[in-house]
Amino acid sequence: MEPRSLDEVRARIDALDGELVRLLAERQRLVEAAAAFKTDEQAVRAPDRVERVVANARRRAEAANLSPAVAESVWRAMIAAFIDLELDEHRTR
Repeated sequence: MEPRSLDEVRARIDALDGELVRLLAERQRLVEAAAAFKTDEQAVRAPDRVERVVANARRRAEAANLSPAVAESVWRAMIAAFIDLELDEHRTR
């Protein structure tokens, strides 16, 4: 059903944001688990893997009617943030 007011649009966005945070927390747990298998900074940065993940995000975005450019931008920012988190983990070991 289409929203009938700006307040309803905002409420639905807020609900989606809550779900996104839950999913990002789950992704972080998996990133932290993956860090245990990586031995150096190059393995953490994994540029080939990053490009595959971004390409997959663009394909999925197109199929879901999401702008592939938006998906790529979001995924690159998310991946960069998780790489920074993982590098911090490696530095404190």
